[in-house]
Amino acid sequence: MPADHDGQVALITGAARGQGRSHALAFAELGADIVVCDRCEDRPAVGYPLATEADLDETVRLVRSTGRRCIGVRADTADRSAMNALVERAESEFGRVDIAVANAGVAVAAPIQSMTDDQWAEVIGSNLTGVFNTVAAVSGGMMQRGYGRIVTISSMLGRAGNTSMSGYAASKWGVIGLTKSASLDLAPFGITVNAVAPGNISTPMIHNDALYSAMRPDLDHPTAEDVAPVFQSLHAQPVPWLEAEEITRVVLFLAARGSSHISGTVIPVDAGNAARVTA
Repeated sequence: MPADHDGQVALITGAARGQGRSHALAFAELGADIVVCDRCEDRPAVGYPLATEADLDETVRLVRSTGRRCIGVRADTADRSAMNALVERAESEFGRVDIAVANAGVAVAAPIQSMTDDQWAEVIGSNLTGVFNTVAAVSGGMMQRGYGRIVTISSMLGRAGNTSMSGYAASKWGVIGLTKSASLDLAPFGITVNAVAPGNISTPMIHNDALYSAMRPDLDHPTAEDVAPVFQSLHAQPVPWLEAEEITRVVLFLAARGSSHISGTVIPVDAGNAARVTA
């Protein structure tokens, strides 16, 4: 059951659309003021369009329509100074950050033998360094106040490998190691740090022409229906993808006031794929 977050402040990265927007709206509906950021900029190393400023503005509008306050900022989580500045603004305007969800990330698909330096740097910077910067930026204030809930977003590929996903898998395995280590560092200060490991989530990260073509190279213009069996094969339950709200429910659980003694864990939401791995 989700907790009532009335009066709390939640920071969510990568919140212009997809999972991040879902998390932000859910916390707002439960009474939290919201701080969101997104890079809002396409990158050549990423083969699909990323979120836009208009997407970020829409998230801010939706949050404010719930009656809650919202700070929305263009920021690259891979930039430590940008994340420090965002947290400083949140603490100045809203008083504190109680909850941080390190959600921002990208998917870069390339086999190891042809992956470029730019592709590797992009996926590690966005998916791993960005999570480190987020956790590091919020931890000081949380330590001073003796309270915090940090949730990182890994992946089912943070617990297994797959073809053409060496960079992505490395970044998401790294998130799990970072999460577990940070949870031990912050355990004496009333701060919990946990990870969620999603499966295929129905957002633009998987619904894009580049990934569709990579999954069905035998077709000229594959559709969602064409690639659905391939996505389904990555799950144990017979579904190709899940909705962002399914991840949000677990994020809310881990961020609840009452989840005070759950820390250092990884909760998979991957349609049963966790049964196939031991990590």
